Amino acid sequence: MTAVLIADHTERRRPAGRLLAHQVRYEQLSFWRNPQNAIFTFVFPVVFIVIMGALFGGVARSSYFGGLSALQYYVPTIAALSVLGSCYGQLAVALAVRRQNGILKRVRATPLPTWAYFAGLLAHCVLVSIVDIVLIVGVGRLYGVPLPTHWPSIALTLVLGAASFCALGVAVASLIANSEAAPAVAQLVLFPLLFVSGTYLPIHSAVLNRVAGWLPVRPFNEALMAPFAQHANAGWNNLAVLAAWGCAGTVVALRRFRWDPRPE
Repeated sequence: MTAVLIADHTERRRPAGRLLAHQVRYEQLSFWRNPQNAIFTFVFPVVFIVIMGALFGGVARSSYFGGLSALQYYVPTIAALSVLGSCYGQLAVALAVRRQNGILKRVRATPLPTWAYFAGLLAHCVLVSIVDIVLIVGVGRLYGVPLPTHWPSIALTLVLGAASFCALGVAVASLIANSEAAPAVAQLVLFPLLFVSGTYLPIHSAVLNRVAGWLPVRPFNEALMAPFAQHANAGWNNLAVLAAWGCAGTVVALRRFRWDPRPE
């Protein structure tokens, strides 16, 4: 008992930076120890852009794509999709699986602070998203898409979007009954949003755009699209909507998140 108390005290006195680095390293190792999942995470958006390049590579700027070329439109929206996949979809499913397998219960029993666990998840998701975006922008450049300007705007949008969608992913995970239902529940929430938010095709309905503008996906798309249209401002209204949804997800997660699996 004395040894456990000493270990607990030592762990809690460890600097916050080391705790966070340790958790990020753990998440990265877990991610790369599943090569199929890791490869699919990076290959899917690249294949998507390659297909879009083959289909729309010759489509010049047009009003249909909001004054952008087809690939100038699809590179940021697919980049946003990859962030959604890492920070929302995969996170919600992973947490549901970990909870049912008892992993979260064991983590809760360790001296690791709750903030360090979730901050490590967020940092891991941001790292994966950065790699995805670099790959997508690189493939887009091969098809002649100009490199985006105003990288600080992209960085701010990426961090805020990742944090907001991670919060929403944790919130959705807290509502999922079991790991078998996790993929279906996560996609049921996300899939319609992708369509009405213009991820796959531009939406020209004023009513739909107004409604989607209050939901998290369209503002994220537009905030990432601005640098590709050579605009410095990602749109404070878009960032405000993202932040509001992140706060809402955090509130739900704090109230409903469970570390223990539900009894059968």
